[in-house]
Amino acid sequence: MSEMKYAAGAYIAGLVGDFFLIFLSVHHVITFDELKTDFKNPIDLCKLMNPLVLPAYTIHLLMTLLFLFCGEWITVLINLPFLLYNVNRLHQVYTKSPRSRSFIDRISNVYDPTSIMNSDQLSQATKEGWIKLAFNLFTFFYYIYGLVATLVASD
Repeated sequence: MSEMKYAAGAYIAGLVGDFFLIFLSVHHVITFDELKTDFKNPIDLCKLMNPLVLPAYTIHLLMTLLFLFCGEWITVLINLPFLLYNVNRLHQVYTKSPRSRSFIDRISNVYDPTSIMNSDQLSQATKEGWIKLAFNLFTFFYYIYGLVATLVASD
């Protein structure tokens, strides 16, 4: 019975965290669209987007760990590919940044203003935003389903 309460709490926390991730994904899509249409310059975009990357990755990591501790294995498996993508992305940024910077400075510069206007990087960032939005919307509705299924199973 108490395991069900933990699982329901995990799904509620997942819904709240996913709400913020959906907001950040929509912000990501809009901001890169503004860059593509010349309403925003690359320096402003990077100053705006780089501080939001680590909180988004941290929220997703904490949600996945919470589901892991509650034994929600299917939910963990759904979140695992995206979590591995985030870890790989941070690793790539960390290895490409100058060694003179601190750890946080090295991993918090995901978007570089000097190269973000390259057509391949801009299209990749736009595609990444849409994929994140689709994934977060999917998981939001899955968390609602998981919450309802957990509450029904506990009765």
